[in-house]
Amino acid sequence: MYHFFHWFVVISWVLSEVLLNRLFRSSGTDKTQADQRSLRTIWITIMIALPLAHILSLYTSFPVSTSPTVMLAGLGMIIAGMLYRFTAIYTLGRYFTVDVAIRQDHRIVSRGMYRYMRHPSYLGSLISFLGNGFVLNNWVGLVMSFVPVLIAFIYRMNIEEELLLSNFGQEYLDYKKKTWRLIPFVY
Repeated sequence: MYHFFHWFVVISWVLSEVLLNRLFRSSGTDKTQADQRSLRTIWITIMIALPLAHILSLYTSFPVSTSPTVMLAGLGMIIAGMLYRFTAIYTLGRYFTVDVAIRQDHRIVSRGMYRYMRHPSYLGSLISFLGNGFVLNNWVGLVMSFVPVLIAFIYRMNIEEELLLSNFGQEYLDYKKKTWRLIPFVY
């Protein structure tokens, strides 16, 4: 039963990202498209890291815990991360794109979770990837599930912030001074 629920959650998670990828791309009418292949980098990283994390977890024995609670907490983290990401996307509204772009009449969103951090959507995803590592209950799987994706997201955040700075200048600098990049009070 547990494994079925795990796969149901992971498949739902992946399908939700595929759906976002299909529905929320920038269009030809958007002012600036500056993705620099970061979307492709993220997808390739995920498509390598997740299966590799699962395989390595099967063939190595470095358990995070002997308690099944860790795996259940991991499933909860995947779901919580998804919900957090969807809330961030909803807050951005029409300004959200899966590729890095500036929409026509684009504005800096500083309400909701964006009042405190600049990249809550990525935080939600990272919570899910970390949760996946805990579901695997293997330190090797946890590191493989999380670290490569974190690196790809940091690369992407750098691209986004450069684009926003070049388009909004001092307004974006002021916003950066008032917000955390990813985790309030930490980073």
